[in-house]
Amino acid sequence: MRLFFPDTPMLPLPPGHRFPRGKYQMLREKLIGEGIVDERGLVASPVAALDDIARAHSRDYIDNVMSGDLTREAQRLIGLPWSAELALRSRVVVGGAMEAAREALSNGASGQLAGGTHHAHREFGSGFCVFNDLAVTALALLAEGAISRLAIVDLDVHQGDGNAAILGGTPGVIVLSVHGERNFPFNKMASDIDVALPDGADDEAYLAALAPALERVAAFRPELVLYLSGADPLASDKLGRLELTFAGMIARDRMVFEMARRLGAAVSIAIGGGYADPISDTVEAYANSFRAAREVLRV
Repeated sequence: MRLFFPDTPMLPLPPGHRFPRGKYQMLREKLIGEGIVDERGLVASPVAALDDIARAHSRDYIDNVMSGDLTREAQRLIGLPWSAELALRSRVVVGGAMEAAREALSNGASGQLAGGTHHAHREFGSGFCVFNDLAVTALALLAEGAISRLAIVDLDVHQGDGNAAILGGTPGVIVLSVHGERNFPFNKMASDIDVALPDGADDEAYLAALAPALERVAAFRPELVLYLSGADPLASDKLGRLELTFAGMIARDRMVFEMARRLGAAVSIAIGGGYADPISDTVEAYANSFRAAREVLRV
């Protein structure tokens, strides 16, 4: 299984910023150190073309991101201060998502050690998300005729409002979001399938809610599943408000991959959010998703 990663400088953030930027390097080291992926299977993500990003975002917004002309309010919504490093990384994350999806279509499964920027809308970014990597990828693959049906299975604890806003009504796409009912974003958009869980939902409640939702996705018969795994339903996540264990998270991942295997669908993984204390819990949950993919999808 070939995986992609953004080989870009670390974001310059002010002291005490809550975004855990070091988790990505920790994940690379863990995947290699534990033999989950061979170092030769990690590939630097390409920079996405602005024309591809414009499939999902307005030209004015793209220009403002690239030039650094985002207003203070726009940066506040994103939750990250503008920098040249942020602009570059945002393009590279989209490029990684597109490349991982194409790799999955060729070889069954892939993913990137980043991505899942599902809060970015057409005209603005939000929730640490600048450009929406999954929406761009979906629209590009459909426009190119690479596939006719795809599913976004978004299991990040925060609802994928950007996915819903950009892709709502798009032929050939079904979007599932399983998320915390009372968690961010507080103004939610309607996905094709939304499953909202109460604070404190545990493994049993989560998996019981996920199973019928995945059956609805399976009935759509997607050729490709863009899986936003998200480590933030984990009980130790500071922003999650759910109570999943590592075992529950692995069971969740396996359910998604077993559905895809049954359908003969390719799978591309984006890791999404994760803000555990300690952050090593987040990294462990991310790594477990790739372990489960190798075991179930036999890649």
